[in-house]
Formats: sequence, structure tokens, C-alpha cells
Amino acid sequence: MVTNNPVPAKGGSLIGATTINWEDAYKGNNVMWRVPRNIRWGDNVVVREDEAAVFYRDGKVLAYLDKPDRYALTSMNARLVGGLIQALSGVRQEAEVYYLQRRIFDGKFGSAEPYVFRDPDFGLVSLRVFGSYRWRVGAPDNFINQFVGTFGAATHADVESRLRDQMVLLVYNTLGKLKDQGTRVTDLATQLTTIEQAVLGFAPQHFGPLGIEINQLQGISINLPDEVQKAVNTRSEMGVLGVNYMQYQAGQAMTTAAANPTGAAGAFAGAGVGLGAGMGMGYGMAGQMQGMYGPGPGQPCPKCGTLVQPGVRFCPQCGNSMVPAAPAAGGPPCPKCGQPTAPGAKFCPNCGATIAPPAPAAPRKCPKCSADVAGAGKFCPNCGAPLG
Repeated sequence: MVTNNPVPAKGGSLIGATTINWEDAYKGNNVMWRVPRNIRWGDNVVVREDEAAVFYRDGKVLAYLDKPDRYALTSMNARLVGGLIQALSGVRQEAEVYYLQRRIFDGKFGSAEPYVFRDPDFGLVSLRVFGSYRWRVGAPDNFINQFVGTFGAATHADVESRLRDQMVLLVYNTLGKLKDQGTRVTDLATQLTTIEQAVLGFAPQHFGPLGIEINQLQGISINLPDEVQKAVNTRSEMGVLGVNYMQYQAGQAMTTAAANPTGAAGAFAGAGVGLGAGMGMGYGMAGQMQGMYGPGPGQPCPKCGTLVQPGVRFCPQCGNSMVPAAPAAGGPPCPKCGQPTAPGAKFCPNCGATIAPPAPAAPRKCPKCSADVAGAGKFCPNCGAPLG
């Protein structure tokens, strides 16, 4: 963490001046350390290989030293501190000094609030992301200005908390961009590597203004709600087996019945499993099972057979409309699927079945002369007698 431990002053170049360095015993896993006294004209600042010393005053960075050396703030020959000496050479001019470690740190992130992902199949889905990353201070001046000046960070935990929030925000923004490119919830599990690379690609523009470099992202995990994860797993199994939802449910019912062989259904399923049919037979006999036990709740899609819940307007499997078309005036119903057809249609527009033309009406007989009368006339065209 950022500590203000009283490091003993060492040596001295002028009366009251101090040689300041960050003792190894106090470094540990801390990204920065604030020198417990303000730096003054005449002090010596020691900077090591993996460090940077940042001079900060009045809410902004005056200068920083990132080359390993001992810097005496009384020498006008030191180019790196020339501007700093001018700033400190007045009466009682002082500045705070922050040491930064330049090595790589490990961090973890996780979302406190879910990210709402709009999916075309599942609607609004709440996602939570977790993972780990490696980072380092890339620009000491930006780091101090942002974390100390803007965010008021006082400890290493404050810095990591801010980085976790920014990392989650970056992952969410990346997921939004991938969603705009057509990525669905069902694709996330197979595209984690792609997501990691995309996050790393956007990291410089996101973390650069904070003076942070993200070097690695690993172990990213995207958690779905239980009900959505179950639906994703079901769809994956259906894809492997090559069945639709109705067939899948029928096969599951047979497996359950075989595990509890009571009643006619259990005996039938148990016999099938006992003969070695197993799951394959369960899916193959989906049609027979459907006929024996009924379709259950919902309505089968007339196009793909998927069982659709009541009130749903479109099939979630193929997108076919579940709202019956308005009956056409005078059109006979399809003999196969029962959907109304247009007058004179030869094939059903819903299932493609052939529609037999209606049988011609038998001609009427005139009650007086027995002549055949066609059409709906009221008088016989042969003798003029009225037709009843």
C-alpha cells in the first residue's frame, strides 16, 4: 500500500538537507510510497533501477526522475531536475515526493453489478465477468495526477480498487462492441480467447490516460444466469444429437421413465433400454411418445415441430409465426395441417400439402320437364317453370 512509514534520513549535503530513498524493507507489494516529509532545496534523491520519483505540488506533477542515479537538488548541471530546481529555489519552496515501483503487478477483477446483454434468442441477460490481469505504471506523471490528484488514492488498495472498476468497465464495453457485431450469449463460452484479445486491444486507449499499461489478461470467465445456462446447455445437446426440442423432450421423458419403471410408460421405456436401445431409441421414437402422451403444455411449431409455450408469437427455434393466418374467404382448410387456404389454391402455403379441388355440384332437375338445370337460376331454361 501507499505508506507513510518514517524512513530514517540518511546522510546530507547541506545543513538540514536529507538523502531520501525507498528502503527495500518497506516496498513489499506496494506500487507507491509518499516520502513523509516534503522535499527541499539541497536534498538528495536516490532512484533505483525499478523506481521512479515523482515531484508533486499544488495538485500537479512538477517533474519525475526515472533514471537510476543520485540526484542532488543543488546542481544546475542535472538536466532532468533543472526545471524542478528552478521551481524549488525560492524561499521555502517545497514539494511532495512519491516513489513508484515500475515492476509488473498482478490483479484480479470481478463485476459487482451485472451487465445487461440484449440477446436475440434469450432477451435481456444479466452477465457477470471475472478474471485476472497483469499491469504496471507506464507514465508516472499521468499515474500520480490521476490516482493521487483526481481520485485521491492513499493506499495500494485504493489503486487496485480503481483498476478493478476500470477493468470491468473495459470488459463490458468490449462485450457491447462484440454484441453489435452479431455475437450472441451462446457464443461467449467459445470466444473467451477472442474477448481477451479484444480487451487487450482496447486497453491502451482506456488505461493510457491513467498512466497504466495492461500487459496480460487471463482466466476471464463470463457467468450466465442459471436458467439461461441451462437453456444454452440444452441447445448444445440438441445440436450434437441432431434433434428438435420436441424430440429432445421425448427422449428425456423416456430416460426418466426408464430410471423409474412404474406403470405402462415405465415398462415400455424400461423394455426399450433393456434391449440396448438407450438414448438413441428414445430420440428415434419421439413421434410415438408424442402420440401416446400428448403434446404437453404449449403448441408444436407447424414448421419445425418445436414445442412453443402458450402466448409466444414466434417459434424460438426457426422463427416461424405461431399466430394462425386469417382464414381466406371461401378457401378450404388444408387436409394435413388444418390451416386455411385461399380459394383455388392447389397447395397449402403452410406445409405444402396438395389440396384436392372441390367436387362439382350435381345439376338440378326441372320438376316439370325433368331437364338438367345448371347454375343457380330460378326458372327452367327449357320450359320456364319456376324452380323451387
